[in-house]
Amino acid sequence: MSEVLIERRDDGVVFLTLNRPERRNSMSDEMTAEWRRAMADLAVDREVRCVVVTGAGSAFSSGGDLSWLAERGEESVPALRDRMLGFYRSWLAIAELEVPTIAAVNGAAVGAGLCVALACDLVYAARDAKLLAPFTSLGLHPGMAATHLLPHVAGVGVAREMLLTGRTMLGAEAAEAGLVTRAYPGERLLHEVGEIAGRVAANAPIATRLTKVALAGGGHPDLESALRWESLAQPVTMTSADMREGIKAQRERRRPRFSGS
Repeated sequence: MSEVLIERRDDGVVFLTLNRPERRNSMSDEMTAEWRRAMADLAVDREVRCVVVTGAGSAFSSGGDLSWLAERGEESVPALRDRMLGFYRSWLAIAELEVPTIAAVNGAAVGAGLCVALACDLVYAARDAKLLAPFTSLGLHPGMAATHLLPHVAGVGVAREMLLTGRTMLGAEAAEAGLVTRAYPGERLLHEVGEIAGRVAANAPIATRLTKVALAGGGHPDLESALRWESLAQPVTMTSADMREGIKAQRERRRPRFSGS
């Protein structure tokens, strides 16, 4: 059975489900290989407008497979460095997709699993989902860009507390702390995320992709940078068929049908 399930909706939304529920969706070599192939396929698929990631069963992902980690002590540091860098880059390739990405954290998101969620553009969590990064309690330095993603998303204070103490945040608290975008009751999470993904997918693809680029890394560093980017990117969309369709649909009081051209 596939360890990464792929479901494509007619509206351009693609759901990726980490499918190793008996191991709380820990990241095995096979899952990593399937994820890498999925990212490569999605990167060149012009029909995709939004990607949603979630987990099968009761967890989002428990992170790196502990049995795999336990075997690594026999390898040299240079070999491990190369292996881990490839592992990180494979999973964080989701941050490189041009289309918006959404994490639906349905249950525990631990360590590397939490980092993959935070690498998405939007993160929605079940109110009772457990979010934690207990690297140091396992004798490990943080990985999967945790020392970048946590402070970038929620601030240095939250990052220090989570990484130095290993404390667990529930989804509701994580939303208040800014670690996730919003929290929902668990039974409503996938429905709500599906609705949000549908709204994202319904918008003009060119404008949406350019907006994602503009917001990468937290947005432009200063006003002048924003003005220079927008004075180019907005005219690009002004010449598109999608803008003409958007204005026409507004005048006709109907939903636009964007083609991505």
